[in-house]
Amino acid sequence: MRRIYGYIIGVALLGGMATGAQAAPEAKRQIGYDDIAGGKLAARSVYGLRAMEDGEHYTTLSRNGDVLRWRYADGALVDTLFRRPEGFPQVSDYAIGRDGRQMLLTTGREPIYRHSSRADYYVYDRTTGDLRPLSVGGKQQEATLSPDGTQAAFVRDNDLFVVDLSAPAADGTFVERQITHDGVRGSIINGIPDWVYEEEYSFARAYEWAPGSDAIAFYRFDESGVREYSMNTFRGGLYPENYNFKYPKAGEMNSVVGIRIYRFDGDSIVDVDLASGADSTDIYVPRIEWAATGRDGDGARLAVHWLNRLQNHYRILLADATTGATSVLYEERDPRYIERIDNETATFLPEGRGFVVKSERDGWMHLYRYDMAGRLQNRITEGAWEVTALYGIDAKRGRVYYQSTEDSPLGRGIYSVGLNGRGKRRLSAADEAGTHTAVFGPGYRYWIDYFSNSETPTVVTLRRVADGGAVRVLEDNAALRGRIAAEYTLPRKEFFTFTTPEGTTLNGYLLLPADFDSTRRYPVLMTQYSGPGSQQVTDKWGWSWEAALVREGILVACVDGRGTGFRGAEFRKCTYGNLGGLEVQDQIAAARYLGSLPYVDPARIGIYGWSFGGFMALNCILKGNDVFALAVAVAPVTSWRYYDTIYTELYNGLPQDNAAGYDDNSPIFFADRLKGKLLLAHGTGDDNVHIQNSYEMIERLVRAGKPFEMAIYPDKNHGMGSSRDHLLRRAIEFVKCGL
Repeated sequence: MRRIYGYIIGVALLGGMATGAQAAPEAKRQIGYDDIAGGKLAARSVYGLRAMEDGEHYTTLSRNGDVLRWRYADGALVDTLFRRPEGFPQVSDYAIGRDGRQMLLTTGREPIYRHSSRADYYVYDRTTGDLRPLSVGGKQQEATLSPDGTQAAFVRDNDLFVVDLSAPAADGTFVERQITHDGVRGSIINGIPDWVYEEEYSFARAYEWAPGSDAIAFYRFDESGVREYSMNTFRGGLYPENYNFKYPKAGEMNSVVGIRIYRFDGDSIVDVDLASGADSTDIYVPRIEWAATGRDGDGARLAVHWLNRLQNHYRILLADATTGATSVLYEERDPRYIERIDNETATFLPEGRGFVVKSERDGWMHLYRYDMAGRLQNRITEGAWEVTALYGIDAKRGRVYYQSTEDSPLGRGIYSVGLNGRGKRRLSAADEAGTHTAVFGPGYRYWIDYFSNSETPTVVTLRRVADGGAVRVLEDNAALRGRIAAEYTLPRKEFFTFTTPEGTTLNGYLLLPADFDSTRRYPVLMTQYSGPGSQQVTDKWGWSWEAALVREGILVACVDGRGTGFRGAEFRKCTYGNLGGLEVQDQIAAARYLGSLPYVDPARIGIYGWSFGGFMALNCILKGNDVFALAVAVAPVTSWRYYDTIYTELYNGLPQDNAAGYDDNSPIFFADRLKGKLLLAHGTGDDNVHIQNSYEMIERLVRAGKPFEMAIYPDKNHGMGSSRDHLLRRAIEFVKCGL
């Protein structure tokens, strides 16, 4: 599910609420929506740096499509690896072979869904200067170079192809070898994911080169049994057209997934055994990766990450690349669910030295080290805090680099620790409270520190790994800080906690105007997402549209209720099987708490949300109709029966087993409770949360005779695209007039 929400951050973090009116300097002005939408308060950052294998250099893509090489130590431009010829298509992405000779250039990209696209790829040989199209048979998907740089692979029309880059044909084109021949739209997919895998497991390339470039492991999806969803598309035509795609809704049939290995030596394909003692083929494979299994050069095996349909039983299967036979390397169960499997769940060490697992088996997300026989060697991290990112493992020095909530769940710090769990060291500065994220280069000589907090726009610093010392500042946003000081009086952000009637302590923040007057009674708009594992109450820089309401005399509040992330598994998983139950209780409790404050008007409290947040906003104004006077619900889920299998069943189980969990909190069943003002917005081209959700809500509201406002955006997807600005301006006016 797309998590659409913005952080609403001011620049003054004070310990207590102000008393009395405070006049803002006349020369400055409070921020408005145009300032936020126009990026006038957005912090500059450093994007697109790609570390090279030597650990001393990095590359960037210039605006005109050149690929440049730079030196970490002093930031000097070393050379130009590719200079775009005049008339050549604009380059949007690139990849460099391990030996640095071949480059793969992406042009003409056409988006499909959230992560996927089609494009025209070109191969540039830096030795000869030859620049050739990878294929002349039509746009390709997910082209990659082989590890040795002599071949490339891509997907076209649901089939997997390989190209030998060392032997172009006489006419200068590359000769394609078609690996699979059964790809059919709506039926069989090879090498790319189906819709639900792409959306929920966040990948668009469903194949992996073997380290020796002698094999390719790939997914095969049989989605012939998956039911289709049909969307009208308008695009200004006389007659609308239907766009159909396979979308498995909760409790319905998924694609049957298989993992296959193509071997170059025998031009053959073997099927990986995914059963491995399991009694069902109704499973998920959220990741595959190649793993070294020994130091004696016995090659690599394929690690297959396996989940049952309920996603509470997780295995790592180790597959023989020749026969496809598998054995269970690692196994974990949870009474509710296993947290999302991603690229950091298991990290294999080189030369068969074992692997590191990220697991919350003790109630907190931590790191554990195993050998290649699947035996636990030691814990790496431990405590009542969570590892939030695993940045890398330097196997040579035996060090692990990670991000965590060790100081506070509202911030992030960067640390390193030995693979043996000893010798932990803080890499981010102890006196820089807030949010640090990091990028580590090969060889672990340098790392880039991205730091911000509610008072500090992003500062990007290149640092040494050895001692954490700064090499140079890449971006300090001095210009932004100067502009703010000269032109704006920003809202104040106050963090707070409160305890619900059930005894749960929740984190929140309030945005107050610079001229806050504690003797007034202000209306409040609560903004939230509230989905499982999400977090909005964080100490970092950033602005969202809601902040424009502050100058209109409307306070903005946000509270992370139960089910949100980074406070341990129990806090997050207590909502399992009852999505929207405890979450709505907590937002209603938060509204009551805010309404009890002497400077808040309890009769003028509204709530806003998008996607899961829209589901919450609807439920809050319906079930909390004595508390909320207004709601803005954008692209809401109105019944979890309408949403996809992977996301919904992870948190709510199967509807066949848990009807109450699906229906007791569906807003379509509570439309008759509406008392306040409601703005409901949706895009007709939303492939994620289908407009069916809002149409059903509209029907129930009409039946109940309830007035409401609606905004329908033709052909717009879940993010609303070019209509987003129109929607947000409409929301601002709706809140101003409604509160």
